[in-house]
Amino acid sequence: MGAYARRSTGRLKFRRQFPVGQFIADFCCPQRRLIIELDGGQHAEQLSADEWRSKLLGERGYRVLRFWNDEVLTNMDGVLEQILGVLREGG
Repeated sequence: MGAYARRSTGRLKFRRQFPVGQFIADFCCPQRRLIIELDGGQHAEQLSADEWRSKLLGERGYRVLRFWNDEVLTNMDGVLEQILGVLREGG
């Protein structure tokens, strides 16, 4: 995350490749029970598997945000705004 995002999240920590049950989350903020998943092109063919995974993670109390890799590369500011918006919602 950039300096703006780090300042905006305060002391919240995101962990990379964080184990949650039987899954490994791309990024996870355990304090806020927020998971960020970055999906490559192969995920277009496995949407139902991703939905199932998100549902199971939700049952464990996590909110899952998914972004396409291309979206992260071409619209990082927009992605960060969405993540920060969710963090603000959580208080």
